[in-house]
Amino acid sequence: MDERHGWRRRLESAGALRTGHFLLSSGRHSGQYVQCARLLEQPSIAAELGTALAARFPADVDRIVSPPLGALLIGYEVARALDVPFAFPERGDDGLPTLRRGFEIAPGERVAIVEDVVTTGRTTGEAVDLLQRLGADVVAVAAIVDRSIENAVRGRPIESLLRLSIPTYEVHECPLCARGLPIVKPGSRPSDGRSSPL
Repeated sequence: MDERHGWRRRLESAGALRTGHFLLSSGRHSGQYVQCARLLEQPSIAAELGTALAARFPADVDRIVSPPLGALLIGYEVARALDVPFAFPERGDDGLPTLRRGFEIAPGERVAIVEDVVTTGRTTGEAVDLLQRLGADVVAVAAIVDRSIENAVRGRPIESLLRLSIPTYEVHECPLCARGLPIVKPGSRPSDGRSSPL
């Protein structure tokens, strides 16, 4: 069995690949939603995913960084597999991501960003920007699932265990709205992007 096909089957069997009418944090609508938390709730599976993603990184990664909330578990598991430190940013009073809780990243530190799912890449891009402001070298971006259009963030290709092509729609062009299907807002981030952890 193809490795990517195997990961898709794992998502489906865990109930992590949902079908319906969903409002994404970008404000766009989608007929499918990937809820990796359902896959990561089993520690043994989270460890397996972390090891699989870690194998795709350069050997000299100094640290893993993951935006909250959904990516924290997989980011930690990748860091554990690589035996490197783990950190996560949060939004400051100005709405921009910042490091808190005593986390520090040294200039020149080689950092990889780990996500659970990348859709628009907005949050991941904000993490790249933060790390660059701190002088870090962002050497890789990875995700369990890449459902982005460009398969890259800030010019960096996304290493993923599974790539899914799932259409998203603006409200005025959404066929699910036209059919009158009720909409669900999953995930932890408000759809306008404000007042969220990151």
